[in-house]
Amino acid sequence: MNWSKTYPLSFLLIGTLIMAACGAEGDTETGAAEAEADSLSQDEAVVIENNGEELTFEEAPQRAVTLNQHVTEVMLALGLEDHMAGTAYLDDGIHPEYQDAYESVPVLADQYPSQEPFLNVEPDFAYAGWESAFTEDNIGTFTQLLEYGITPYLHESSSMIGPTLDDVYQDITNIGQIFRVEERAEELISAMDQRIADVQSQIDPDTDDPFKVFVYDSGEQEPMTGSQFFMTNLIEMAGGTNIFSDALDQNWGNVSWEAVIEEDPEWIVIVDYGETTAEQKKEFLLSYDALESVTAIQEENFVVVPLSAAAEGVRAPEAFELMAEGFYPDIANEN
Repeated sequence: MNWSKTYPLSFLLIGTLIMAACGAEGDTETGAAEAEADSLSQDEAVVIENNGEELTFEEAPQRAVTLNQHVTEVMLALGLEDHMAGTAYLDDGIHPEYQDAYESVPVLADQYPSQEPFLNVEPDFAYAGWESAFTEDNIGTFTQLLEYGITPYLHESSSMIGPTLDDVYQDITNIGQIFRVEERAEELISAMDQRIADVQSQIDPDTDDPFKVFVYDSGEQEPMTGSQFFMTNLIEMAGGTNIFSDALDQNWGNVSWEAVIEEDPEWIVIVDYGETTAEQKKEFLLSYDALESVTAIQEENFVVVPLSAAAEGVRAPEAFELMAEGFYPDIANEN
């Protein structure tokens, strides 16, 4: 309703003055304090520790470029598409929930852009999921970007050894602080945590006797597996144990088929990405004679998790749900 057309202006002014007078005594000091707090929140510099570097943000970046899908989805989940000058490198399709927002952001390259198209969009912030983005062959090193006046941020939970779900949450918190949307970040983390808790409430894992899980990324001569990566934490939360969680001093790496056979996993989690489909990976595993004694192969116990969910981002609840519904078929039937 257009109040200015319905009532005389004098009536509106009188009403406004009466309401202001009524609230003046009790609210003036509180309102002023809240306004001052909001102003300080927006104006104060934000200092973030990121992979050993201290980054200072005098104001929220206005022309961010995201590199790698899981960090792009963090930005979109926080409603920051208007702060993005470009994006690059999807593992698979962007989450449907963020599709419209994603389409409003220029795509600079299918994978990492070279430095020229990256600089052409005049970025002030570069947010990468993997350290490989910050090389001279791609957009440039940390040092080079800082010299250009561009602040780089490397998703910390994707670059540390043995990250947990809490480390993923810390990255989301950091981005919320950098862009002055702390409340959105808190709400996102709370929603993710609740979604995982809802699934956990439906399962009753035997923590004294966890089932054994082999994470298969790729490889035929020797398998690449996830070792100390964050899905190991999710597997444990679901009542399992990653058979190679302590085998490597890194998040991903190669092991031997002999080691897989010796560990005899009850479940195999297939990471789905790239030109080789999850079904093709499954067919290879089932047809590989050396694995015929493995329990997971005999019982055809497979769970498929897309790389976009296996990476340390906002799809962590999706990854947990996929694994829990695979490990506990009764959940899938109920849902």
